[in-house]
Amino acid sequence: MYSSTKKRKKKITTHCLRAMKERGERVVMLTAYDATFARLIDRAGVEVILVGDSLGMVFQGHRSTLPVTVEHIIYHTAAVKRGAKRALVVADMPFGSYQVSPDDALRNAARIMKESGAEAVKLEGGARVLEAVRRMTESGIPVMGHVGLTPQSVHQLGGHKIQGREERAGRQIREDALALQEAGCFSLVLEAIPQALAGTITSDLAIPTIGIGAGPDCDGQVLVIYDLLGMDERFEPQFLKKYEDLAGTISGAVQNYAEEVRDGAFPARENGFE
Repeated sequence: MYSSTKKRKKKITTHCLRAMKERGERVVMLTAYDATFARLIDRAGVEVILVGDSLGMVFQGHRSTLPVTVEHIIYHTAAVKRGAKRALVVADMPFGSYQVSPDDALRNAARIMKESGAEAVKLEGGARVLEAVRRMTESGIPVMGHVGLTPQSVHQLGGHKIQGREERAGRQIREDALALQEAGCFSLVLEAIPQALAGTITSDLAIPTIGIGAGPDCDGQVLVIYDLLGMDERFEPQFLKKYEDLAGTISGAVQNYAEEVRDGAFPARENGFE
């Protein structure tokens, strides 16, 4: 009992994730954007909290992740850091923060880590970002890669579509994954690729893979906490399993509150002070 409790309280680092893969243990990652969710996720024992640029769609209501800025990421990551004590906190690098040049990527990654307290950054792409990844990892910045469906390239890809179904495309994703490992990435997100391809890449790599819409053979999985809890009844992708239906629960609670306020039932005497 003591050793199990001690293990749950141990601060997670990038080295812990590598060791988990070697032991055959699955990595649990969730995406969150605020201190309250971070605290609850951390308490549940999740290894990694990603502050994703998906906040542009989930939190800000945009149609894509492209409007998210470095300042947005810093703000939300700092909030998550205040809630998370054990989990490894990873900050997404938003569109435009690393594509211009390796120097620009290093500068923005260093700023994100310094101003937000993030313990690692994540960026999308394969061959085109290798030099940026090398510059960052050589400078002491842990980097998580991301291949397959890369949401920042949604317009180039023609929408949120499964990637790597054709042999040539699948081979390129596999080559990109190996190259990112060689460039120094400590982990890799595999998004929306065929299950067999994800399994092959996971076997090829010494670093852990985190899947989303990539099947059960990855070393770990990631979902957005809002999606896991069913807070948007309109969002029903095939890869998602909703563990709760909070959209209905929250709406019902708000309706009950509104009715009691209008009827004068809330606040009651016990809700006030003498």
